[in-house]
Amino acid sequence: MAIKVGVVSLGCDKNLVDSERMLRKLRSHGYELVTEFGDSDVAVVNTCGFIQAAKEEAIETILEIGKLKEEGRVQKLILTGCLTERYKEEAAKEFPEADAVVGIGDNKDIVEILDQVLHGERIVRFSPKTDVEMTGERIISTLPFFSYLKIAEGCSNRCTYCAIPMIRGKFRSVPMEDVLQEARWLAQSGVTELNIIAQDVTRYGEDLYGESRLPELLHALCQIEGLRWIRLLYCYPERITDKLIETMAQEEKIVKYIDMPIQHCNNEILKRMNRPSTKEKLYDVIRRLRAAMPDIVLRTTLITGFPGETQAQFEELCQFVQDIGFTRLGCFAYSQEDGTAAGAFPDQIDEEERAHRADVIMEQQMQISYDYNARQMGTIKEAVVEGFDKWAECYFGRTAADAPDIDGKVFFSSERQLQVGDYVNIRITDMLDYDLLGEVVE
Repeated sequence: MAIKVGVVSLGCDKNLVDSERMLRKLRSHGYELVTEFGDSDVAVVNTCGFIQAAKEEAIETILEIGKLKEEGRVQKLILTGCLTERYKEEAAKEFPEADAVVGIGDNKDIVEILDQVLHGERIVRFSPKTDVEMTGERIISTLPFFSYLKIAEGCSNRCTYCAIPMIRGKFRSVPMEDVLQEARWLAQSGVTELNIIAQDVTRYGEDLYGESRLPELLHALCQIEGLRWIRLLYCYPERITDKLIETMAQEEKIVKYIDMPIQHCNNEILKRMNRPSTKEKLYDVIRRLRAAMPDIVLRTTLITGFPGETQAQFEELCQFVQDIGFTRLGCFAYSQEDGTAAGAFPDQIDEEERAHRADVIMEQQMQISYDYNARQMGTIKEAVVEGFDKWAECYFGRTAADAPDIDGKVFFSSERQLQVGDYVNIRITDMLDYDLLGEVVE
């Protein structure tokens, strides 16, 4: 009887790609994959350790599975991912219920690790993070029509608040031929929407080719038969070149959407964050994007309560958000992370005040999002079907303006039966806070 393995992937979509690679390896070596830990012999937790909330979620998951192990419902527990990579031996000591505590550099050896664990060994190892794994094949755990394409690993930006470089290592691009090989495999597997990801996709190729090759990569991806939507996530504003903007505007398959995390707009705060941008540069890149693509969807993320942020600087951020009118926006209270430069800054702001400022920004954004949705009334949008809501008795999906998992939905009726992954035209007839309502038009 095959040994049953359950894998949970916590945190970001970059972690999800790592989990999908491990799933492929496990299945190809004869292990049976299950979705419920209560049904598994072995549990693998791919942890996140980016900020405090993510660490808490990881710890809660580990303790929950540890309890199942005590009850005899799970036999072995393997921990990997960002939390274990960040805390290494400390994690091995604090989680004695784990039969293996390994780093990100060991994910490629998950089958070997599992085999050793099943033979009674306890594994604690953290291999170097020097290469980038690109197998070309993995088990797609998202809806079958969309997937994430990770084009680089690690980060070399050294923002003072961020632990990613110490966790994931320096920025390492995947060779272009390998990226394209995986993209072709995904398209042949039925994927029509590719979401391009890395810690900083705009830096792609600098380490391999001496310059950013993102525009060239995008042109090549657009030639792949079967792909319909190509979306850019995690673009640093200071590296958005005129060439990249021109590529986005010209290529029909590239959706007019860009995720551009800016974190703040005040020049002094940006400098303390070790972000090379300035408020003036932010205004300029947004102007250039909108000039080339008037309907472009701009998504960003912000941090409130960064050490030393004054009330005046926070109010400047509020005004900036109002002036720009980002289509999509997420705001997070600053998380003081050990090992980061900002974590040692002396002028830390009270946690309650950090959270309050984030709430103010999100309340402001709610009105901006409402106004954006109101402007969509009566328009016709292309959407992809994600499923059928039996309670609401309607279909739901996303338009090109909505990235999977982080943005809104569109709920709609249809006189004909639809399948997950179908692309349809929707006339927008009503709206909710962040979602749209409509009907299929032929």
